[in-house]
Amino acid sequence: MDARLNMYANPAVAKVLKHVNAAGMELRGMSLPTATQELVNLRASQINGCGFCTDMHTKDATAAGETAQRLHLVAAWREATVFTEAERAALELTEQGTRIADAAGGVTDEAWANAAKHYDEDQLAALVLQIAVINAYNRMNVINRTPAGDYQPGQFG
Repeated sequence: MDARLNMYANPAVAKVLKHVNAAGMELRGMSLPTATQELVNLRASQINGCGFCTDMHTKDATAAGETAQRLHLVAAWREATVFTEAERAALELTEQGTRIADAAGGVTDEAWANAAKHYDEDQLAALVLQIAVINAYNRMNVINRTPAGDYQPGQFG
């Protein structure tokens, strides 16, 4: 399977993608825990059916020390006992923020309030931005049919 576009060779795409990539890099330095960032990235990617990002974030999380058990249970996090209450709140916010079209009111006040119990304002801002950026990446890769499986941890910096 080949991608529809070479996103890095196309000058128009590369011009915009450098800004999206810069936003992604900036998020790594924010106060949201790395484990939470990767769980958010993985869950949104699963929901959006983005094989490339699911592959990438599973491998990056593993390289950062995440356990296979937790990664296998991300899709069923509600029934899993391996996530903290803070991570569960982040995963709920991720699901609602990713499935905006499925809910007339968007993200519920309850989901926001639950996240706010576990994260300070800077972390909430990082969480919102993390959800937005991974959804942008997911959409680009799904539309482009970017193949999954060959990503190497740290490949993009």
